[in-house]
Amino acid sequence: MSMPMPLKTGYLADMRVPDFAGYRSQIKDSYLQSNYTPVWILENRPTSQAIAVIAILQNAEQKGLNPQDYDDARWNTRLTTLTGEKSLPSAADLARFDIEVMISLMRYIGHLHQGRIHPPLLFSLDVKRDEYNPADLIRVRVLAATDVGSVLEEVEPPYAGYRRTELALQRYLALGDGQALTDIKQSLNPGDAYSGASQLAARLRLLGDLPETTVETSTSDNYAEALVEAVKHFQQRHGLNPNGTLDRETFRQIITPLSRRVLQLQLTLERWRWLPQDLQSPLIVVNIPEFQLRAYDNHAVSVSMRVIVGRAFRHQTPAFADHMEYLIFRPYWNVPVSIQQKELVPAIMEDRSYLARNKFEVVSKEGQLVTASIMDDTILPQLQLGELRIRQRPGPDNSLGLVKFVFPNHYDVYLHGTPQKELFSRPRRDFSHGCIRVEDPEALAAWVLRDDPAWTRKQILSAMNGDRTLQAVLSKPLPVLIVYGTAVVDETGEVHFYKDIYGHDTKLEQALRRRSQMQWQTP
Repeated sequence: MSMPMPLKTGYLADMRVPDFAGYRSQIKDSYLQSNYTPVWILENRPTSQAIAVIAILQNAEQKGLNPQDYDDARWNTRLTTLTGEKSLPSAADLARFDIEVMISLMRYIGHLHQGRIHPPLLFSLDVKRDEYNPADLIRVRVLAATDVGSVLEEVEPPYAGYRRTELALQRYLALGDGQALTDIKQSLNPGDAYSGASQLAARLRLLGDLPETTVETSTSDNYAEALVEAVKHFQQRHGLNPNGTLDRETFRQIITPLSRRVLQLQLTLERWRWLPQDLQSPLIVVNIPEFQLRAYDNHAVSVSMRVIVGRAFRHQTPAFADHMEYLIFRPYWNVPVSIQQKELVPAIMEDRSYLARNKFEVVSKEGQLVTASIMDDTILPQLQLGELRIRQRPGPDNSLGLVKFVFPNHYDVYLHGTPQKELFSRPRRDFSHGCIRVEDPEALAAWVLRDDPAWTRKQILSAMNGDRTLQAVLSKPLPVLIVYGTAVVDETGEVHFYKDIYGHDTKLEQALRRRSQMQWQTP
């Protein structure tokens, strides 16, 4: 048979997204194997595999995708045209249907495997993505599959966290939004009167924070007992202070439409798909909105701790992937020129003792000491111009703490300790200039160096509390991922939601909407 016209042009007007030029070459090569005869048709009827594919496309929402991207509502009419009793479908109808299935499935597989957005277009996420040809999977596996769904699941990210997020999405899709809640006039403390107590109980039970087995202890309109414990659990899942006080922010989070939570889970699944499918373990992952670090062995959490990330305004920590190469015990802090000029120089101008009091010293660009105490009018102009540099001497008061974890990158971002331990008790922890402060650098160093007999826990403590700067080079670079996800499903299946502190969810949502609208409006 000759090549159908759509395969020559990469355009099929009957589809909601008619332009498929990006897949045309792969689809053409796939049909070449069958001499351009339909592969989803048998005896003038759709194959069982075609019917299964269409059902999967129409339920793409269960995977966090948009069914409209795969012609959703149009399939019923197409199937009626092919299977109706009025007349046999024409050869043109059969050929068109066949190509429509192929195009939609190609798109679906591509989106399921690598996501719908190319991440560098929006964010600094920089990971190597594998080359992938959906046509090979379709031709070799799907066309003859007895279980199409199982075959297609193989293209999804192979990580337990991704699967947990997908299951959580399906649960939230089934919840609906529940009944409205009576507003609160002011913060409620345990025992306070609240006319919406029964509504609140229903909402928290729907969300899983109030166990189904909990018996309501009263019918009075009081905020007490089991409700307070349920609110604490809710606060813990949403990055809030779990004190049991029903304040305005907690209430706002409770009444957030579940459609918004569904969106957060969908966006998190999209980001999972941006990652390589061969991430190695051991691995360190920092999730920015969660303010949390996890270290993985065999893809199971071995170490977990709170972190402090870059401020939302002007100092955001980027999302990217790299490899840790070495640690520095008792590091110097070489102050970035921008911080030196904008923050330290003004402080020194107001107080000439600021330098010595905070254990800073002035050095040349080559690192030679200029002064550690005296600050005269000849030095300040050179600091303002960046001709001289400021660094902070090692020690417990050093801004980097006693350990620095280095994975060289062009963002100049790294992990490090901090003397400001009190900041880790705050629910929201975006206080840094972009680098990531870790709550327990000793425990992280012990995990990173656990296979190196030269660095026992005792030797690590000795290096941290010694009198000189030491470097520990890793025998094998350790993968580090800095990610951004406002929905996290832990190992127990419990779902946690966090604030979109950098606005990345909003940007991604808008980009996905623009992408669909632009495609659908193709003339």
